[in-house]
Amino acid sequence: MEDTAYRDFFVQPSQTYQRRYEALRAIFVDQRKQTDVAEQFGYTYGALRQLVFHFRQFVNGQDESGESPFFETWLPGVARPTIRPKRPSQSSPTVGN
Repeated sequence: MEDTAYRDFFVQPSQTYQRRYEALRAIFVDQRKQTDVAEQFGYTYGALRQLVFHFRQFVNGQDESGESPFFETWLPGVARPTIRPKRPSQSSPTVGN
């Protein structure tokens, strides 16, 4: 049986969340260099470092969003939300009396 297409599904993922998972797995499980992983999965080195940083935040419980870094949660029939990067909350100035 020819398994090339099945192997490529994992080695060359096309979906964003799967690609993120496979890249992080290559770093943490296979202990590959981030530069090599970035090249294989089409990330810049800086973008991959950000993924690693956010993954560590998630695992250490410092990511308060509660969302999985790998799987988009949505309900069938409901429009998917546009994902935007988090921005620091800006506090409004208080008015003194």
